Amino acid sequence: MRDDDYFNDEEFRELLEDYEQTVRAGQPVFMDADDLADIADYYQQEGHYDKAQQALERALELQPDSVVALNYQIRNAINQGDFDAAEDYLSQIIDRELPEYIYSRAEIWIAQEMTDEADEYLLKELEECPPDERQDFVLDIVNLYTDYGYGEKAMEWMKRAKQDGSEDFKEMLGRTLFGLGKYDDSERIFNELIDRNPFQKRYWNALASTQYMKEDYSASVTSSEYAIAIDPDDADGLLAKANGLYRLENYEEAYEYYRRYSEKVPDDEFGLLHQGTCLINLNRFQEGVDRLLEAERVAPDDSPYLEDIYQELGFGYGELKMPETALYYIDQTEKLDCDHADMHVVKGHILLGNGRIDEAQKQFDEAVRQSSNSLRTIMRIIVSFYDNHYVETAYNMFKSFFKLADHDWADGYGYMALCCYDLKRDDEFLSYMKICCERNPGEARQVLAPLFPQGMKPEDYYDYIVKSEK
Repeated sequence: MRDDDYFNDEEFRELLEDYEQTVRAGQPVFMDADDLADIADYYQQEGHYDKAQQALERALELQPDSVVALNYQIRNAINQGDFDAAEDYLSQIIDRELPEYIYSRAEIWIAQEMTDEADEYLLKELEECPPDERQDFVLDIVNLYTDYGYGEKAMEWMKRAKQDGSEDFKEMLGRTLFGLGKYDDSERIFNELIDRNPFQKRYWNALASTQYMKEDYSASVTSSEYAIAIDPDDADGLLAKANGLYRLENYEEAYEYYRRYSEKVPDDEFGLLHQGTCLINLNRFQEGVDRLLEAERVAPDDSPYLEDIYQELGFGYGELKMPETALYYIDQTEKLDCDHADMHVVKGHILLGNGRIDEAQKQFDEAVRQSSNSLRTIMRIIVSFYDNHYVETAYNMFKSFFKLADHDWADGYGYMALCCYDLKRDDEFLSYMKICCERNPGEARQVLAPLFPQGMKPEDYYDYIVKSEK
């Protein structure tokens, strides 16, 4: 796969323009198959999957044994879960000593969670690797394992690399540490890389990701802005900034960046889903539903975001006072591998919001039964009562709930603090807020932040209230 530097190169831009002019004119395409494969890669990264496939097909028509084109077809087949097709394309690569063959052979196994087979094969290939190519080979394998979420395997291979301090080495180390959840170390490495090369947007986006995972959303937004300043059309930068703004509950601006991201990657349901979610949070319910329906339309059958799309459609139609349509979309989750007890909570929430209390209670009862009296399920039901403005009811339910929970239970105290705040139970508000900030600062930030100055950290909430009362 090529990187952004190649695609921004003037030579490639001229190649792309020649190709697009030929296609627009309806003329036969006579180009090098590898160049066509690069054009397909560019289209894939831009989210134009149909154009990418057309370029690949043209490449294979011109040169059926093009290794680069076959390699891209293998990757496409893997992404679609069609491993038989991937094996078929792989068999068409005659030279089994080519790096493209070796990496694709391993990737097909890794994608099927056959890591023992992949590792045994790759270690044998490493023994045959010329010394001057060993470092690149090892780092490519680290990248492969990292892409598929095998952080421990990636680190095993990272230890086989020469610690030469090069940018390639440090970047892969940073990515590997990120995959292992060592975000502080990953952040440090990407800051070092930025000090060396401040105009590499890939480093800024990686830094934004580490900060996002550390829940330092303001810093993540700032880092993504540097990537966007380098390339205003960078899809990764636009998405990183949108995600950070969303977490900061700046839904207006987040929506704008998700919209810009979707312009670059129109067939990615993630961007459309979050546009819809932002609009619903802005009380623009019909617009939100419309965008969510677009997300449903483009999402493949195996999309990991279908549950979220159906759930948000349920919330959106519920707010539009169309409960039957809302329930229809929640019912679509029955065919998905998800928490079905939780979906009964969502149904109850929709019915409660539409004044159908008895029906809502039946859904809540079923959720509790299916979850085997899970405290987390019960807590979500109580939160639903609060969100639907049954504040006194939620307060009394939380009182009983905390008697059932263990003494170190961490969730729900922020919502109880809100109940107390709304009911003007000031001493209880302060007490529950303090517990929430100590035990669950993430919930405190999510639930209580609107009560405090923007950007204030949860550990400062209690002192701020005490000082304000003096």
